[in-house]
Amino acid sequence: MKKYVICGVSNRALQMFIKPLLNEFSQKHEIVGLLDSDSLRFTICKDQYPRLAQVPTYSPEQFEKMIDETQPDYVIVAGRDDTHVDYILRALHKHVNVITEKPMVTNAEDAYKVIQAEAESKGNVTVTFNYRYSPFHRKIKEMILEGKIGRVTSVDLNWYIDTFHGSSYFKRWNRDREKSGGLSIHKSTHHFDLVNWWLDQKPEEVFAYGNLNYYGPNGELNPRKESGRFCGTCDVRNDCSYFRRWNPRSGSSSVRDDHLLAGVYEKDVPYSNYRPDACIFDEEISIEDTYVATVKYDGGSLLSYSINFSAPYEGYRLAINGTKGRIETTEYHEPSRIPFEYPEQTIEYYPLFGGKETIELVKTPGGHGGGDPILLEDLFLGSDPARDYQILAGSEAGAYSIAVGEGVWRSVQEKKPINIKELLFHPDYQVTK
Repeated sequence: MKKYVICGVSNRALQMFIKPLLNEFSQKHEIVGLLDSDSLRFTICKDQYPRLAQVPTYSPEQFEKMIDETQPDYVIVAGRDDTHVDYILRALHKHVNVITEKPMVTNAEDAYKVIQAEAESKGNVTVTFNYRYSPFHRKIKEMILEGKIGRVTSVDLNWYIDTFHGSSYFKRWNRDREKSGGLSIHKSTHHFDLVNWWLDQKPEEVFAYGNLNYYGPNGELNPRKESGRFCGTCDVRNDCSYFRRWNPRSGSSSVRDDHLLAGVYEKDVPYSNYRPDACIFDEEISIEDTYVATVKYDGGSLLSYSINFSAPYEGYRLAINGTKGRIETTEYHEPSRIPFEYPEQTIEYYPLFGGKETIELVKTPGGHGGGDPILLEDLFLGSDPARDYQILAGSEAGAYSIAVGEGVWRSVQEKKPINIKELLFHPDYQVTK
């Protein structure tokens, strides 16, 4: 029986890890400890999962006590992004394996510390990049491995986050760069890891532009310049286009999304010292909502990337060019939020000389395009022996995705290209012992 402790009893922890550990994987896996800074989260967790009623709970300063008392095989890190590094380093110091949500940490310096700590530990780090596990993303990886497009020369990836999902990042702690690393890390590490994995190359240099175009006090749709508002009590919310789009006056909206429910208990009891409905036009917002970037890789490939956090619909457009052909695909996310007809996702393969091939895939149920259940099987049952390529991500993959994300932000600020290796392996970084 493998034993797990959960650091950060977040909504993600409840749904992604605790629920399947108690249901699908309970025969060989056991949760033996919960850790969080907010005791109300323990109450909510145990109300939802009564089988955890007798599981001991701990505060962050009791981490070592928890490890000593429960003797876990794994620490699952699923709290706020800026808390990850502390739990990962302390677990590795105790020679305990770590499973962490992405982003692994919030900056390149902390990523370097994790790599160094893992090298000196008997424990190892797994980063749960679930986008790798989508059937479409695995098929693209397989097509590249098969040589269908030859040597990859360039990738075009344009990502769109809709006004519901995108605005949620500006209502919550994500809007504080110190807590999230900014959206080029919190969100875009998903995308940078995906490209890094497809290419099997390391990013060398990034140049980017970015801006805060939609949110913050200067957003064009701000109904009134005033900080400290909350959607639940705001007296101008009916003049706010973002609020009205997703909250009918009758209060009968059927839209439910864990990005907005993450901080509110189903009985509408708020967590301690946390509200997920802060105003998206606050002055305290310190992150960008729009990026364009170019990344150069050590194998010669180039990435052209963009992301917009206030789009009319959610999804992405992808093209991968190679010396023998091209792959294209377009995905529309969250169909319940798209007010128009759209095509089902396929993969279009264009050989350099010859006719087009359209590839349709069997879709699998589950979050993140059906990727979550397959990721969980790899985590708790071991890697699928029928798959002949690596898919679970380790600390190095986590680190390079973060370094690209931080490089994007630094390039925006410094108006120059950023060398990824220099950023990730800076000689001035101090490793915590």
